[in-house]
Order: sequence, then structure tokens, then C-alpha cells
Amino acid sequence: MEFIHSDLFTYVLIPLFIFFARIIDVSLGTLRIIFVTKGMSRIAPLIGFFEVLIWLLAISRIMQNLENWVCYVAYAAGFASGNLIGMLLEEKLAIGHEMIRVITRKDATTLINVLRETGHGVTWNSAQGVDGEVAVLYIIARRSMIEDVLSLINKHNPRALYTVEAIKYVNKEIFHRSEEARHHRWISNRGKKMGKYPVIESPQSQQ
Repeated sequence: MEFIHSDLFTYVLIPLFIFFARIIDVSLGTLRIIFVTKGMSRIAPLIGFFEVLIWLLAISRIMQNLENWVCYVAYAAGFASGNLIGMLLEEKLAIGHEMIRVITRKDATTLINVLRETGHGVTWNSAQGVDGEVAVLYIIARRSMIEDVLSLINKHNPRALYTVEAIKYVNKEIFHRSEEARHHRWISNRGKKMGKYPVIESPQSQQ
């Protein structure tokens, strides 16, 4: 009991608990919002449950130590750190797809061919810009591959205008060639277990 009332417990351990609890619950909150915006509504409530539970543990310690100013600092610092860590986690996870819209006056044939050769689907059409005819390209890619696509655009059409737009839902999975073999193996194994789907061979195995 003496340890609970000691300065070490009051001014160090309790603030540390609040600090790390806030980091966890704010990080979870950031991920929950991202999952909701990406249409992943099944996992969001589960994350929300643990988010609020951890927040209640942190705020209860604040209410029990209203005269301890260190707890307030730990609470605010944990909130700020949690936002940063949540954003870093989201960038690492790179969940979902994004659409890249490219507008270029330069002939886009080379860029289109390079994108398709590297496994990225491209849809394009001609349009009329302020200074004449332009080509408009649409590429839907996994977020983890956006940097690769942008590097190809900057390499082959460095003066092109492009935007990257978030996509909430894609009704058909878009797979890069490097992922096709893994995807086909997953479908094949799933079909064997459920006994409902035929075995699908990967394109490489069919060649």
C-alpha cells in the first residue's frame, strides 16, 4: 500500500500508464476511421470497442488524480503521439485502392505501354484541354503500389498533371502481376477446402 501512495507511483507510473494508453486508443481511433472510410465496416466496431475501453482506463486514472498535473501532460502527450503513430501505421498498412488520374499533352503511348507491361491496368481517352487535345489516363492500383506508378509517370511524362484519389470500394479486385500467382493459389486452396470451386491454375503455370 505504501508503494501506491509513493511519489514514484503517483508522478511516474500513473502518468506513463496514461501516456501509453492514450497512444494505443488514439492510434486505434485513427485506424478505425480509416477502415470506415474504406468501407471495412466489419472490423471498425471491434476496433472501436477496444479504443473506448482503453480510453476509459486512461480517463479513470485522470479522474482519480485530478491534482496531479503530470497526468494532464501525459494525457495530452499521449494524444499527440497517438495521432502520429496512427498515421504511420496507416501508411505502412496501405489499405485499399486509389485511382490515379493523369492528364498529359505529350503522347502517352509509351507511358500506357510501360504501365501495362509492368502489370498496371490503364484506361484512357482523348479530351479537350485549354491548349488543345490531351490524353486522360485512369489507373486503379493498390495503395502499396502508388509510388511505383507515380515514378513511371514522372519518368515517361514528367510534365503530366496527375491526381491521386481515394477509393472507398472496388467491386472487382485489381491484382498486379506479381500478386496473381498468390491470388490464384489462394482461390485454388479455398476451393479445395470448400469443395465448391474448381482448381484455378496461375497464368504462369498455364504457359
